[in-house]
Amino acid sequence: MTGRTDRFVVGVGARRGAPAGEVLGLVRDALREAGAAADSVVAFATVAAKAREPGVAAAAAALGVPVRAYPAAELARVPVPNPSAAAVVVGTGSVAEAAALAEGGELVVAKRKSGGQGRPGAVTCAIVRRADPSAPQAAPAPGEPRAPAPVPPPGEPVAPE
Repeated sequence: MTGRTDRFVVGVGARRGAPAGEVLGLVRDALREAGAAADSVVAFATVAAKAREPGVAAAAAALGVPVRAYPAAELARVPVPNPSAAAVVVGTGSVAEAAALAEGGELVVAKRKSGGQGRPGAVTCAIVRRADPSAPQAAPAPGEPRAPAPVPPPGEPVAPE
């Protein structure tokens, strides 16, 4: 297992209506691959358009972590090793990897998709190990925001991207 100082952000992409069990199952498999405990996860991260998906929100709640939402335009600027066709649907070529990497860190589990055995998957995830919070951090370049957009409370609209 990882040391106590390791903190992980799980980037999650999901089709509309993806069940929480599918999200949580994929995330737990990826955490095992990373050698990470569930209690070392500090947040889920996703594109703003998916932040209120019930399956994503319920899986994050099951792990006791917040969901960080990023505008598609911001995620589109994050370099990723495995871009996808998500741009057609959500406006960025990556959701899981880009969201996980949005605030920096080391990609320890590349994008993976749920499903298999002839069943289409509805969820993707990627895991990033965040830098030690006590280590000095480089400031973001001018004009490059690093703070995620907050997810508004239920009943309030998600800000347009």
